[in-house]
Amino acid sequence: MQNFPIFVARKKSLMKIAILGTRGIPNYYGGFEQFAEFFSVYLVNKGHEVYCYNSHNHKFQEKTFHGVNIIHQHDPEYKYGTFGQFIYDYNCILDSRKRDFDIILQLGYTSNSIWFFLLPKKPIIITNMDGIEWKRSKYSRPVQQFLRFAERLAAISSDYLVSDSLGIKSFLKQRYNKESTYIAYGAHPFDAPNEAILDQYHVQKENFNMIMARFEPENNLDMVLQGVALNADDQTPILVVGKHETKYGEYLKNKFKDHKNIRFMGGIYNLEHLNNLRYFSKLYFHGHSVGGTNPSLLEAMASKALIAAHNNDFNKGVLKDNAFYFSNPKEVKELLLTVKKNDNLHFIENNFNAIVNQFNWDKINGEYLQLFEECMVKGKRRS
Repeated sequence: MQNFPIFVARKKSLMKIAILGTRGIPNYYGGFEQFAEFFSVYLVNKGHEVYCYNSHNHKFQEKTFHGVNIIHQHDPEYKYGTFGQFIYDYNCILDSRKRDFDIILQLGYTSNSIWFFLLPKKPIIITNMDGIEWKRSKYSRPVQQFLRFAERLAAISSDYLVSDSLGIKSFLKQRYNKESTYIAYGAHPFDAPNEAILDQYHVQKENFNMIMARFEPENNLDMVLQGVALNADDQTPILVVGKHETKYGEYLKNKFKDHKNIRFMGGIYNLEHLNNLRYFSKLYFHGHSVGGTNPSLLEAMASKALIAAHNNDFNKGVLKDNAFYFSNPKEVKELLLTVKKNDNLHFIENNFNAIVNQFNWDKINGEYLQLFEECMVKGKRRS
């Protein structure tokens, strides 16, 4: 009998949670999808009722994923391009109005913030603000202006905000006078290499380099590959991982078509394969220049890759002094010529320890859950 009140208190603390803003789980796309996959399953294992919105044409068509309820909604992005994302988010938000959620977690704001007035009134709205999207060079000036507007809508219409880097946290405070909770992304420490996997990619241990990114200008694929091209006498392969069936991807493939050591691999979503490729690479290039704590960077750290990163505050905030940095193709070339992995094992070990102690998924998921519980106690901030 003495345990009965405790049981009731715990049962009342269970939440009905929705995750919006991704293309769905399991991950076949990017960082938010990876986080949504790990976090939603973590929440289910803690006893919560979790729903994740998926595109109707997502590869995974089941109604549940490891206990997470999947809600497929029509997503016409395949037909209309970026505009289709607004329709998909509209469909998701309309559906959320009839689900009686306690919390809605929005991952990003780009195409869902304009529908803020349609969000259901009962649930607490928590938004991960992602990076400073309007700074992305792929967008035209009118699109950048719209994204500034969308960012403002998300900042002022959400009950609580999450920043994935201290830089974003500071930015939100300065621009909107809005407090946010800093929670980075996570990664699973990898320490079970399988060299045999390299055979599938026709490379050999520490005799290839690697870069992994979406094919967008601000990720500096062009800069890195120019540096590779400048080093014409060295035919060490570089694996370029990412979906390249885009206008920018076609541009890069045509530009570097005569450099046979530049291998466009397409998207690779098998984490075991990716971990081993990163682990056995000679140099792993990270060209991202806009955003917060990038998931692929953390995974490279967790995979014990030796990292050469674009020289900017976001990357330095994560890697600190445990990486090489570049700002132009000539510096990329110099790194390719001079850096030896065995001479820099302390970089690798320091980054791996940062994953274990600071950026591991258990810690990150726990911080999100703690935030949810605190928000439930504080209640809504919107009128």
